[in-house]
Amino acid sequence: MICGFKSLSLIDYPGQIAPVVFVGGCNFRCPFCHNADLVLHPSPTKEFSEENVLMRIESAKSLADGVVITGGEPTLWGGLESFIRRIRKLGLKVKLDTNGSLPPVLEHLIEEGLLDYIAMDIKTSIARYSEAAGVSVDVSAILKSVSIIKNAHVPHEFRTTCVPGLVEEDDIHAICQMLGQNEKLTLQYFQPDHTIDQSYSQVKPYPPEVMERLLSIITIHGLAGKVI
Repeated sequence: MICGFKSLSLIDYPGQIAPVVFVGGCNFRCPFCHNADLVLHPSPTKEFSEENVLMRIESAKSLADGVVITGGEPTLWGGLESFIRRIRKLGLKVKLDTNGSLPPVLEHLIEEGLLDYIAMDIKTSIARYSEAAGVSVDVSAILKSVSIIKNAHVPHEFRTTCVPGLVEEDDIHAICQMLGQNEKLTLQYFQPDHTIDQSYSQVKPYPPEVMERLLSIITIHGLAGKVI
C-alpha cells in the first residue's frame, strides 16, 4: 500500500520536520484530485516496502520530529495501525491525513493514542459532497469523523481545496457552520495538474483576492483560518 516516500518535509506537519509516507488507493474519486496515479493506479514496489520505508525513516529520525501518513486514503490500509506503532517505537510523532470516510478506524487509532495530529479534508458543503468526491458518499460518516476529531483532544485541522464550481462562498459558510467555532480550517489553492478528471486541468484556480474573501468568511464564523 505504500507507494511513495519523501525524506523530509518542512510544510506537511505544522511546526515539525517530517518524512512523508504516501499510501496508495482511495475510495473517493474527487475529479480535481492531483494525485491521480496514486488514487487510480497505486503500484507498491520493493523500493517502498514497509521495511525499506521504516529503515529510511529511522535513518532520518535524528533530523525529524514526526512522520506524515497521507494518501490516497491511509485508513483503507489494513496494516496502518501496526505501521504507526513501529513509527512510534522510533520515538517519532504521527500526523494522519484522511478524508474521514472511515470513522471507526479513525476512532480506534485515537483511542489507542497513536495519533499526534490529524488533518481531515472537507471536500465541500455536505449537500454537495458526492459531487465533489466523485462517488456516492455516506455523509453521516463524514459528520461522525468531524465529531470524533473535534472531541479527541488531539491537535487537528480541517482543510478544503477551493475548487471553482465545487467550493463557493455558500459552501464555505456551510462548512464553517458544520465545524463550529474555535476550529481551524485551512483553505488550499486548487492545483489543475494531473487531475483525475482531465476537464479540471482547464479550470483556473481562484485568484488571491477570492481566496482572501473566502478566508474572511471563516473569520466571521469564529474559526481560525489560513490560505496555502
